[in-house]
Order: sequence, then C-alpha cells, then structure tokens
Amino acid sequence: MLPGMELAELPNSRTEADGSAVIRALSYNVRSLRDDEEALARVIRACAPDLVFVQEAPRFFRWRKHAARLAARCDLVVLSGGATAAGPLLLCSLRAFVERTEDVLLPLTPGRHRRGFATAVVRFGGVRVGVLSAHLSLDGPERLEQSRMLLERLAGMDVPYVIAAGDINEGPEGAAFGRLAGSLQDCWAVAPWGSEHTWARSGQPKRIDGVFAGPGVEVLACGVPAGLPGVASADLLAATDHLPVLAALRLPAV
Repeated sequence: MLPGMELAELPNSRTEADGSAVIRALSYNVRSLRDDEEALARVIRACAPDLVFVQEAPRFFRWRKHAARLAARCDLVVLSGGATAAGPLLLCSLRAFVERTEDVLLPLTPGRHRRGFATAVVRFGGVRVGVLSAHLSLDGPERLEQSRMLLERLAGMDVPYVIAAGDINEGPEGAAFGRLAGSLQDCWAVAPWGSEHTWARSGQPKRIDGVFAGPGVEVLACGVPAGLPGVASADLLAATDHLPVLAALRLPAV
C-alpha cells in the first residue's frame, strides 16, 4: 500500500473536464464458478469496476448462461470471451461503448489445456482502449511463447491505449511475466496499493496475477483490494482460490 493512502481513497471512475477517463479494471480467476458465487459477486460489486478481466470462466454446459448470470449479479454485461476463448472472459459496465470484440484460440500443445485470449476495443467517452484477458500456460516455455503472442495481439489493435490482465501462472521473477513487464507497465510495481499476493492457498504466497497497462496509461493505484469498503475477508476466501487485482487507471484524452 502506498504510504498514507487508505484503501477507501482508490480513485473512482469518472470522465474529467479535459476528456480523460479514469477507470477501474479488475482481474479475477473465478475457478469456473465452483465456489461461492454470491461471495464472488459481492467482491466484484464492491470493487465497482468498469472492466473485469476474468480467467477460468465456465467453458462447458450452458457456459453462456453462467457468464450472463455472473455479469447480472455484478451489475455488468458480458463483453467477450468464455468458452470461445478457452476460459478468459471480459465483462464491462454500461459506461463502456463497445467497438469490436474478438476471441482468440492459441495453438494447442497435445496433452495440455487449450488457452486463448478474450479481446475487445472499447471507448470511455472519446478515449479508445484495447483490452485483453489471458490465462497463460502452466508450462514455462509455452507460457513464454504465449506472452509473446499476447504482446503481438495488443500491438495489432491499432488503439492509443491497451490494458492486459490475467493469471500469468508465475511471479515477476519469471520469464513470461518479465517479458510483459518489459513492454507494458506492471501496474502493481508502478503504483502499489492494497495487498500484493494473489495466490496464498499453498506454499509461499505469490503474485501470479496482474494488470498491465501500455504506454501513455497513467497508473493511479493497483493491488489486491483486501480491506476496501465492502470487500470482506470471508468473501475473498469463499469466492475462489485466487485473490483479485484491482487497478485505477487514467486514460488521457487524445
């Protein structure tokens, strides 16, 4: 947490007088909604996000219904992804104007899980931003290659700003995480706020989930929203096996 910053002081979403947009972006691995969905929805609502980058969304029977139900419980709408992106999903508030969406399936390595990206281009006021939700491989070399493909996909969006978020399956010391942080802003490292570790269920607590912002995006604060008003510790434990990452970002007018 930043010195002197209380969790209640996280910037709220707004459009500024100069046309800039301040948004909240939340990354969350929801473990296929196998845990307490009401607790999950309470956490998401308390974070008041404009964008939610979901990993491990339901992928099988009636997956669209499950995604729509989660969005409705959180006062959001489904933007893109789900089974058609092999698990990553994007939700958004009605503040976002959707220009286009695309679900991307990555090359399948035999014997491993299919991976993909949920992507979209949206506008907040007059500011355009490309967004991407990802869940990278458990295998190191494959994960590193997927990080390259993630950056390549963002570069091809033809927008002034980009935001990527997801479950990286390794910490900042890893090669894939390092590649992302070398080209994008690792939002926790730029403006740490809240708590750091997103995986604490076994072994040493780790920061394996993150929000990354492209050049030009001003990172105001980023971290696990433990202690944010409305985010109960019991709900964080009951909702899923990961902890969420919440970022407040400013997108300057262009």
